[in-house]
Amino acid sequence: MSTLPSDDDVAEENRRARQLRLIVDLASNVIVQGGLHRGEAEALVAATRRRALELFPGKEDTFDLILAPRFARLVREFAIPNPAANVLPFPRG
Repeated sequence: MSTLPSDDDVAEENRRARQLRLIVDLASNVIVQGGLHRGEAEALVAATRRRALELFPGKEDTFDLILAPRFARLVREFAIPNPAANVLPFPRG
C-alpha cells in the first residue's frame, strides 16, 4: 500500500493553495488601497481567516503564525483610525 498522495490529492491541495493565495492577496490589496476604517479592515481579516480555515481545517496556528502578523501590520499602517464620532466631545464652557 502506497503512502504517497495521489495525483488527484496533490492537484486538490494545489487548487486550495492557489485559492488561499488569491484571497490573501485580494484582502491585503483592499486594506492597502481601500481606505477602510480599522473595524472594516479587521472584519475583512476575520473573513479571510474563516475562509482560510475552510480551505485548510485545523490550520489555525499556521494562519496565526504566518498571515496574522502580515495583516496586523497592514491594518496598523493603512487602515483609517475609527471615526472620531465614537468619541464624546468635551463640553465647552
